[in-house]
Amino acid sequence: MHRLLLIGGGHSHLEVLRRFAQRPEPRIALTLVSPEARTAYSGMLPGTVAGHYSMDDATIPLAPLAAHANARFLLDRVESLDLVARSARLASGAQVAFDSAAIDVGAVPDMTLPGAHRHTIGSKPFAAFLRAWDCVVSTAGRGDAPSIAVVGGGAGGVELVLAMQHRLMHEAMMSTASLALVSDRLNLPPAAEKRMLARLAERGIAVHLGHAASAFDDATITLQSGASIHATHIFLATAAAAPPWLAASGLACDAQRFVRVGAHLQSVSHPYIFATGDCASQDGHPRPKAGVFAVRQGPVLASNLRRAALGMPLARYVPQRHALAIITTGDRNAIAVRGRFAIEARWVWRWKDHIDRRFIARYRLP
Repeated sequence: MHRLLLIGGGHSHLEVLRRFAQRPEPRIALTLVSPEARTAYSGMLPGTVAGHYSMDDATIPLAPLAAHANARFLLDRVESLDLVARSARLASGAQVAFDSAAIDVGAVPDMTLPGAHRHTIGSKPFAAFLRAWDCVVSTAGRGDAPSIAVVGGGAGGVELVLAMQHRLMHEAMMSTASLALVSDRLNLPPAAEKRMLARLAERGIAVHLGHAASAFDDATITLQSGASIHATHIFLATAAAAPPWLAASGLACDAQRFVRVGAHLQSVSHPYIFATGDCASQDGHPRPKAGVFAVRQGPVLASNLRRAALGMPLARYVPQRHALAIITTGDRNAIAVRGRFAIEARWVWRWKDHIDRRFIARYRLP
């Protein structure tokens, strides 16, 4: 019996479980370890913040999916790997032995700036972020006038601040709240940048560009220029960072400490370890940290985990060069961007909504 350990309930591992449920393999004993009982679909986070989706709409329960795949499910967190003994140590103190393992734990917000841990709220994990956001909405509802800042000029940060503005405006709370976006620059496709700046201006969101944040204190963001911005609630949507235990376990990692994998999604240093999604970096194929790549890795990962356990040749994974980006604008509107072309329309949002709901439904059991 080959012991296969799935670490994390990310998008790729959802597909692994689905495929093992469709075609069970009696020679493989499957275990899933995840610190969350539900996997949140990252593409629906802005819509959940804006109030278009409930938490139920945007998440997938892991226990039923694991049971359908005949996998043991442990609601726990992997804290380290012993790559010699092939054992994972969990936060509970338990040890889980394995013959091969796959890691799909995503990335975490970069909390290395002074004061970040104490004074900011990361956009991940999903559930903790939404609890913090609900508290802000309650504060605005009481008339306490929160000042909200989102730090990060990528698509995630822009979508987040626009979603927040829509929710507060929809619930008639904008008169008691202020919103700001803080970043050294907007890191958006050129075809979308002007459009998004126009949307931010239309919604009354203050945009502070030109200087990145350098430190955080109680209700204060200090910029690299030395200037400061007041904000009672600071949300981080900055570049993703790797969970520290990956490199600490001895896996070969890139300069940003993401697990290096080769053409078969195997660790370049430990071939019995596979890694996908935001926590991994494929040699020769650098790609943005985006859920679309984790989703497309899923079928190849599922096949290769089965093949590796049974001693069969592995399949190659070659990521697409360009992915369609759909950036939402808070309301039920969105911009589709591919290369130099961009289209903004309500039907783009409806199309994205259809894609997202179909993804969730694929892993929901009756």
